[in-house]
Amino acid sequence: MTSQLTTCYRHPDRETGVRCQRCERPICPSCMVPAPVGVQCVECIRQGRARATPTQSLRRVTGGPFVTYSIIGVNVVVWLLGVLAGPGALLSGSPLAPLFGLYGPSVAAGEWWRLITSGFLHSGIIHLGLNMFVLYILGPSLEAALGRLRYLALYAAGLTAASLGALILSPTALTVGASGAIFGLMGATIMGQRAMGINPWRSGIIGWVVINLIFTVVVPGISIGGHLGGLVGGLIAGAILFRRQLRPGVSALACAALAVAFLAIAFQTSGFLVTSHLR
Repeated sequence: MTSQLTTCYRHPDRETGVRCQRCERPICPSCMVPAPVGVQCVECIRQGRARATPTQSLRRVTGGPFVTYSIIGVNVVVWLLGVLAGPGALLSGSPLAPLFGLYGPSVAAGEWWRLITSGFLHSGIIHLGLNMFVLYILGPSLEAALGRLRYLALYAAGLTAASLGALILSPTALTVGASGAIFGLMGATIMGQRAMGINPWRSGIIGWVVINLIFTVVVPGISIGGHLGGLVGGLIAGAILFRRQLRPGVSALACAALAVAFLAIAFQTSGFLVTSHLR
């Protein structure tokens, strides 16, 4: 700020008492751009961006909740592939579901990858939109708290636990959707808030989980086992990841091992679960 009024160097008809923090030229409110310290003029801001190094530019692109946005991107791309394979996938089931959805008999026959790929398939744009919206709300804060590696391990644990839960309760049903993994994020959020001294009841996360569980039971066609399995997996993974006595690298490895354990148990028991269900 200066005690003397002068005219803006870009708009001579406007008086101002503010100068750019870098070039010290007088600027009016229309030319002010907020900077880390004070305000700068439009030209200085443009020059600063032009001088950004390739490394700085890459950090701008990959900064923030990169894993969350990447997961959302993969889900959207897979849904678009389903739409291209069959226009009916726009509002109804994906034509990719018979090939990559969770189906107990196929898993028992050796197609273990269905335990993972099913979490990236959706039965229509509404199903996709609801799941991705919740992921967009929950994911960034968890990713910021845990870091990318531990957050990715958490998502994997929730997804594989959801597949195990779906096989236990409905092994012969064709199941798709990211909601089981998202329930895992809800469970981890509860454990994270407890570790930080926040009451999950007062924060509203437990109420949100309860409402979603009621919705799961009341609305037909929703995988109860998938949602419950993901929630339990998220609670266990969250207890590991937010344990202060464990170093971040150790907790990430432990959570990744948990995801592999859920995957192995689901695959190894799939035949027994299908046979028991058909009796």
